[in-house]
Amino acid sequence: MTSPSASADGPGSKEATPDRPADPISAVPVRYPERWVAAGVVLVLAAMFVNMLLTNPAFNWPFMFEHMFSDPVVNGVWVTLSATVLSMVIGILLGIVLAVMRLSGNPVLVSVAWLYTWFFRGVPRLVLAVLFGNIAILYSTIHIGLPFDNYWMPMLGLEGDARFFEIDVRTLLSGYMAGLLALALSEGAYMAEIIRAGLQSVNKGQTEAAQALGMGRGKIMRRITLPQAMRVVIPPTGNETIAMLKDTALLAYVPVTIELFYQLQAIGTRTYQIFPMLVAACLWYLAITSVLMVGQYFIERRFSRSERGVENRIVGGTH
Repeated sequence: MTSPSASADGPGSKEATPDRPADPISAVPVRYPERWVAAGVVLVLAAMFVNMLLTNPAFNWPFMFEHMFSDPVVNGVWVTLSATVLSMVIGILLGIVLAVMRLSGNPVLVSVAWLYTWFFRGVPRLVLAVLFGNIAILYSTIHIGLPFDNYWMPMLGLEGDARFFEIDVRTLLSGYMAGLLALALSEGAYMAEIIRAGLQSVNKGQTEAAQALGMGRGKIMRRITLPQAMRVVIPPTGNETIAMLKDTALLAYVPVTIELFYQLQAIGTRTYQIFPMLVAACLWYLAITSVLMVGQYFIERRFSRSERGVENRIVGGTH
């Protein structure tokens, strides 16, 4: 009578015993020939692309490298960077105010913040840039004083006006300032939603516990809410910074003549070498955004490490 194991494994099988281990299994990896075919196709296409870059005369590489580092273009790079930094700083500060207004519970503040976000998220930035570039059509002069003085002063029998001083909009809002204002106000609407999401990601129980310990709202926001919200806020803020750098090219339509894209376009138009200068613009924006991406990576890793450290301290304190 044969044992069940022998009938199941067959006559040629060898079972493991205390004196003899089982025979090793020789595993054969699964082969995927279609992967090598796909890799070969990709390499051929990449070689064709590189060959096109090197041999197509439309690129005119010597002309491009000669002009893409000229003084006006380099100055345009600094203008682009300054517009990016200032727009993001103003947008973040404005976003904090709008996010707090949305979470305040006051219906007036909530409604105003919602309307602001609705408008500036719904209108393209190119349209906003052109609109603010022509804002002097709407207001040629801004008067600072008491509101509606042209109505209530005649009713009171008073002559003159209640305006302290006035500002010429055409002098105040240069092309650069108009474009910067359009980008910053638009960015404020996006940052408001990002910051609001970060604040709402923090457990309300922590805020209630801090209030029970006697901490004020400002200290709770600074010591508890914001540090935890940063891990949610930082990644999209980095993406918004990179997007803002690229959107500064819209300043050329205000127009801002000292901006990077405008300067490259001007060189291309003047020399009838438009395509090489467009490629130069791509290279400049790629170089700057690559630096920003590296910075974003290290900032996100730093905050992730800080978050893990906080969690480890919390877990260690519970034992």
